[in-house]
Amino acid sequence: MAASRRRRRTTIAAAIVAVALTTGLTTGCDAVNKALDCVQTADAIADSVTDLQQAVENASNDPTQIDESLSSIDKNLDKIGDKTDNADVNKAVDDLQKAVTNVRDSVKNGDETPDISPITDAAGELTKVCTP
Repeated sequence: MAASRRRRRTTIAAAIVAVALTTGLTTGCDAVNKALDCVQTADAIADSVTDLQQAVENASNDPTQIDESLSSIDKNLDKIGDKTDNADVNKAVDDLQKAVTNVRDSVKNGDETPDISPITDAAGELTKVCTP
């Protein structure tokens, strides 16, 4: 499982870097900076969302995994927000943070299998803004 996750992260990062380099040649440094900001997010977000999906699936075995996964996403989002000054990336990070907060609130209110689709949707939107 870890090897497939590592391959997926490497593939995502490589694709974003390739787009960044190609776009950078035609549109300048702004696109390269945007793509590099996003490369820094791809690894952390992909892992965190995957961990959250697994935690929700295994909630009956260990309900603390959901909270741990949400805390990991929060930590990664804080780091991402600190590393970029790109408005689109920051908006996508904010949207993802709101989705995490909503899921956390659901769990606190007793939902053992919360709907995490808003988190996966927001993570997908982050990926979109990372692609020039």
